[in-house]
Amino acid sequence: MKRNTFLPFYLFTLLLFLASCTETISDARQENTQPRIYPDYVGVTIPVNIAPLNFNMHDETAVRIDAVVTDHHGNTLHSQSDESVDFDLNDWHALLAQNRGDSLSVTVSAKYDDGWHTYRPFSIYVSTDSIDYGLCYRLIEPGYEVWSKMGIYERDLSTFDEQPLIENTQFEGCINCHSFNRGNPADMNLHIRGPHGATLLRHGDSPLTAYDTKTDQTLGLCVYPYWHSSGRYIAYSTNTTRQLFHGANHNRIEVFDTASDLQVYDVEKNELLLSPLLKQDSIYETFPVFSADGHSLYFCAARAIPEGSLKLDSIRYNLCRIDFDPATGTFGDHIDTIIDASTSSPRGGQEGGSVSFPRPSYDGRFLCYTLSDYGQFSIWHHEADLWLLDLTTGESHPMTNANSDDTESFHNWSTNSRWLVLSSRRDDGLFTRPYFCHVDAQGRVSKAFMLPQRNPRRFYRDRFLSFNVPEFIIAPTRFDGSKACRIINDDSRKNIGVRKTE
Repeated sequence: MKRNTFLPFYLFTLLLFLASCTETISDARQENTQPRIYPDYVGVTIPVNIAPLNFNMHDETAVRIDAVVTDHHGNTLHSQSDESVDFDLNDWHALLAQNRGDSLSVTVSAKYDDGWHTYRPFSIYVSTDSIDYGLCYRLIEPGYEVWSKMGIYERDLSTFDEQPLIENTQFEGCINCHSFNRGNPADMNLHIRGPHGATLLRHGDSPLTAYDTKTDQTLGLCVYPYWHSSGRYIAYSTNTTRQLFHGANHNRIEVFDTASDLQVYDVEKNELLLSPLLKQDSIYETFPVFSADGHSLYFCAARAIPEGSLKLDSIRYNLCRIDFDPATGTFGDHIDTIIDASTSSPRGGQEGGSVSFPRPSYDGRFLCYTLSDYGQFSIWHHEADLWLLDLTTGESHPMTNANSDDTESFHNWSTNSRWLVLSSRRDDGLFTRPYFCHVDAQGRVSKAFMLPQRNPRRFYRDRFLSFNVPEFIIAPTRFDGSKACRIINDDSRKNIGVRKTE
């Protein structure tokens, strides 16, 4: 007998229809407080081209949630669901475009066992400053000694679309240290560690090439890349690192250098530029970045501890700078200390601190850095915060609105120097997730907000992965992951030369 499939399909369609129906809010209890929502988008400043700020109620006992977004022109955007508000993508972007430089009002109602509750409205400010096309990051389990599946992924910031660039499912190895020249994916750097180790470079119209960056005159492979604005140079450090686990559970793991130097790679001449000032055995140099004008190299430097010493809390990095001449590929004859955190912490007092991850804004006005109690592996330091250095005045202050009670660590600027993406563990103390904040021309910092997702609680709860090294990109990367895997597995590598400068 022929089976009748119409009824099950009809019932399925009906259930979908009923689930999408909007329930009338009646006899709601009027609350005098603003709602607690997840993520916390109350009072944030957002780019005009960001994806919809969907959210859940922070209290998971709510059985339904309703949100109405209004502007000063009478326009309204409405969403209601039993789990997460889900604003229509096109309507959301249209509303933001109409309110650039203005604020939106959001009224939230939530239904519990005792009925509906309506909360005081909160505002969202729509900045006149847009954000770059997308974000590129590594997704990795927060492990310590081994790696499992991992990859580099690209996210369109105006939608929820995410796609992998490359995953380590087609070769054995660890993927890390991806980098772009001011967000331009035409200039791309990607490190592979493990049995098929290599540095993959893509520069302009040149094909993707695998390099062996270890030479007989350097400590090891090049890491922590940062592109010169011209695209001709890439600053690297080379580090001999170790790790250990703390006996207490405050800071889970410590990664520290036993040796580290700096070098600059000349892409055109295929050679590393070495300076004796950046290769001192008594100093740990790391995290090099070029200034916005390309004539300086900022980096972190600490005095080396005696071999075998485990007094890691005595390792404190200062922010330093050396001149760089892009015309000749030569360095200055002295090093300036910009922030002396080793003897007197910028927080105040004499207990000292440690600087990591310096990142200058592309307009040359500011430099953002991470400040922790000691060391350079600040991603597991719960006291780590972001600080902003005004390069015109030399004054430095904490980015209070962007910081939290937990770890803030790696960060990067958007190409218009108005947005900062920052890595934070504030959500649960374990997983690193990307947040954004706005920095205006006077250095005023807005409240940070989490990367939007279609259903935030379900997304972040189901994905047991940390977002690592978030980098802005100005366009799709168009990276051929399959081709890259073939290059990695081929094991042929291009060697690089060395040029010493005085």
